Order: sequence, then structure tokens, then C-alpha cells
Amino acid sequence: MSAIENKVVVIMGASSGIGEATVKLLAEKGAKLVIAARREDRLKALAESLPNADITCAVADVTKAAEVQAVVDLAVEKHSRVDVLFNNAGIMPTAHLSQKRFDEWREMLDVNIMGVLNGIAAVLPIMKSQASGQIVTTDSVAGHVVFQQGAVYCGTKFAVRAIMEGLRQEERDSNIRSTLISPGTVDTELHNTINDLERRQWVENLQQTIGLKASDVAEAVAYAISTPETVAISEIIIRPAKQVD
Repeated sequence: MSAIENKVVVIMGASSGIGEATVKLLAEKGAKLVIAARREDRLKALAESLPNADITCAVADVTKAAEVQAVVDLAVEKHSRVDVLFNNAGIMPTAHLSQKRFDEWREMLDVNIMGVLNGIAAVLPIMKSQASGQIVTTDSVAGHVVFQQGAVYCGTKFAVRAIMEGLRQEERDSNIRSTLISPGTVDTELHNTINDLERRQWVENLQQTIGLKASDVAEAVAYAISTPETVAISEIIIRPAKQVD
């Protein structure tokens, strides 16, 4: 029996990329999964591709607290507990600050920061009542290193780092563990959220030439949640071997 078997895991942002790869890996390891994203068709196709897995699908936008809460409530209704929450939704519409892309800035703040906070807020009461649980959040190397055209994106990722460290300090006596996963370049659909076409092409090329596979990051997530409750993996930074920053 694996350390992940029968754990109840809620995955937000599960329809593609790192989320999708994590669903596949944890399903293989016997987790009970509740997966959520905005794209219902992608969720259903993913669940149907894993017919032997225990998967429940829910449509949710992480920027809407009530929808995130409904996903967590569904997990509790079905399984009576939540062992792990994986906050994985994120966007990266990078551009120079001088372009004043106010709508993109607001969307990044809402998805990358409020989406994480909405997940934490939804699951904390359950985990505190259980006196156990783990909250895992996808951050980024951009939460450690600032780059041009990424000031706001990096700012959201630095903020998530601070939030997760605050969570660790506040809930360590509640037996609630927090883990930050900070990938470098990963070959996913994240570049599609960049509206500047030249920048999008550059990032896509970088992803395809040196990027990690989404499954590489999923392995890091699985490792973190397979550790004993006495072990807190606070942060994992995982870069492509050829990445500079």
C-alpha cells in the first residue's frame, strides 16, 4: 500500500498541464480525487481516461470563493474528509509595466493570489477539525527571481510564497502542513495566457526546448504528499537542468 493510497485529494486547476499530470499520477497511486477547473469537457475527458480511478469532477473558477467552497464541500460530502488540497490554477500574461495592462494585472491578482486564498479559506476549517491535512500550492521560480516583463506575475508569486509561509507558521500546531512547489519552465499551456504574441512565442519555444514535463512536477507533488505527518516539505524548487535563472 502506497503512502498516497486512499488519501482524499482536492485538485484545483486540474484540467491541463501540471494539474492533469498530477491527477494521472495520484490516480495511479490510489488516491481518492476531487478535481476542479473551469473547463468541464476537459475534466470529464480526463476522468473517463482513468476508468479505474476514484475521481469526482466539479466545475469551478478559483476567483469565486463560493465555487471553491462548493468543491471542498463536495469532497467532504463524498469522502467525509480532505487530506490534501492542491492549489494549482494560475495564469501568466506577462508584459512591460509601461503597457499599463490593468485588466491583466487584476486577473493575475485574482487568479494567482485570491485563488490560493480562496482554497486555503475553504479547506482550513475542515483540516483544523480533523487535526490533520496538507495544503500544496504551485508557485514558480518567478516567486524567487524577478525578470523583465514579469513584474506583476513575479509579484503574485512572491506573494504566494509569503502566504504559504504564514500558513505554515499559523497552522503548524494544528498538524496542518504546507508545501510550496516552485517550478521553472514547464512545457504546459501556460504560455496561452500571454496576450503579447511575440512574448508568447518566445515562452512557448523555451518550454519546448528546455522545459520540464508536467509529469516531472507531478512527481514532486506526489513526493511531498507521500511523506509522514511528522515531515513538512515546506518548499520544492524544480528547474530544467539548462534553465539559467
